[in-house]
Amino acid sequence: MIMTRHINKILLALSAALVALACLLLLPVMTPANAQLLPESREDIQMSFAPLVREASPAVVNVYSERLVRQSANPYSGHPFFDRFFGPNSFGVPQERVESSLGSGVIVGEDGVIVTNNHVVQGADALRVVLSDRREFEAELVLADERTDLAVLRIDPEGEVLPTLQYADTRLVEVGDLVLAIGNPFGVGQTVTSGIVSATARTDVGISDYAFFIQTDAAINPGNSGGALIDNAGRLVGVNTAIFSRSGGSNGIGFAIPSEMVRRIVDSAINEGRVVRPWVGLRGQAVTAEIARSMELERPGGLLVTEIYPDGPADLAGLRRGDLLLKFDGRDVFDENGLRFLSATLAAGDSAPISILRNGEQRTLNMTVTAPPGATDAELILLEGENPLSGAEVANLSPALAEELRRDPFDEGVLVNRIVRRSYAYRSGVRPGDIVIEVNGHAITTVEELEEALNAEAEDGSKLRVWQIAVDRNGRRLSQSFRL
Repeated sequence: MIMTRHINKILLALSAALVALACLLLLPVMTPANAQLLPESREDIQMSFAPLVREASPAVVNVYSERLVRQSANPYSGHPFFDRFFGPNSFGVPQERVESSLGSGVIVGEDGVIVTNNHVVQGADALRVVLSDRREFEAELVLADERTDLAVLRIDPEGEVLPTLQYADTRLVEVGDLVLAIGNPFGVGQTVTSGIVSATARTDVGISDYAFFIQTDAAINPGNSGGALIDNAGRLVGVNTAIFSRSGGSNGIGFAIPSEMVRRIVDSAINEGRVVRPWVGLRGQAVTAEIARSMELERPGGLLVTEIYPDGPADLAGLRRGDLLLKFDGRDVFDENGLRFLSATLAAGDSAPISILRNGEQRTLNMTVTAPPGATDAELILLEGENPLSGAEVANLSPALAEELRRDPFDEGVLVNRIVRRSYAYRSGVRPGDIVIEVNGHAITTVEELEEALNAEAEDGSKLRVWQIAVDRNGRRLSQSFRL
């Protein structure tokens, strides 16, 4: 009996030892391959972004802009009463002073091509670029694009090959990726901050007309504008442009313009000297939860096509009203702002696959984006004669002109560009920006139709003396009768 007890104890001890040995053998299998609970070497403990920063920071520069401002010695200058009766310079000769502002920039061309924010250089009379090694260069403004808030500068490095940042493919950027922001906040000198990508494709920020921002919590402050947001391979993810802040300092909500738009603007500046934005020729509505339920969708998403411009890219691609546009060039589409950005990253004549949902069936079409039809420069005509619009400078409103003037490309009619003072049009109350849409019950779509309607004869063959004119002003229809 005693011997049996000893044998049982020995067997239990052996069993426990075998279980412990099995756990040790199975531990590497049970531990996830990417799990690293503790550093395994001194090198692991000392890991840092220093090598990455050493390689990328020489391509980030400081941009100084200066402009001459005339300031009146009269403290009441600008007040209508004092300017009218005493004159704006009644207290002496206006004084001149130089206003300076500071921003950052990124070298994207080894021959001296630099990209920064438009608001950094806007209105500048002189531009100066300071490299990371403190060398200074006078800079030339090659192109300024207010609608994307980007500007392209050029310096002359006298044959030297400058360090540059390569563009990242922002289609591969995901929320949670590590990023570094490099710039010159508050003018303290080049500074590096780290963070993650907090969100992508922010289209409702309202900073620029082409909003599709990368959001980050890397600290961005005044002076960082135009600086670089880079990934862990040292590539340019975006150009830092704005922050959400009530105090003026960083609250962890910063925005960068994606590098694909940066590349498009730089290429346009270097190769074309101007920006020609392609368009898709459609109008759409973002899909809400209510619309998704009515269309029996699993979740809200896509852009519901509500209008198509005749013979435009969408029309030629085979899109129809009621189609649900899901993807453009492999990217998800949620609203018109996102579609506008994605199409603007292409050059006119480029093609892209689009994914749509029609009658519950998913289809893939091919769309070739083109420049908006119509003249880019307004073909202005000054109306003359005895009529209420005499003295108004007008032009046919086309998608190209609407794009240039930031109007809806689907607007039709005749645009009033300028009003001559003390003319009939000036006294009639018509304003620049109005769209003439109707005269005496006749729809107006061209300048020729407008001139014909204004100079038409009355029913008895006499000269017309009464006009009923309707205009579109900021989306509102205004109608008024005039008699001369």
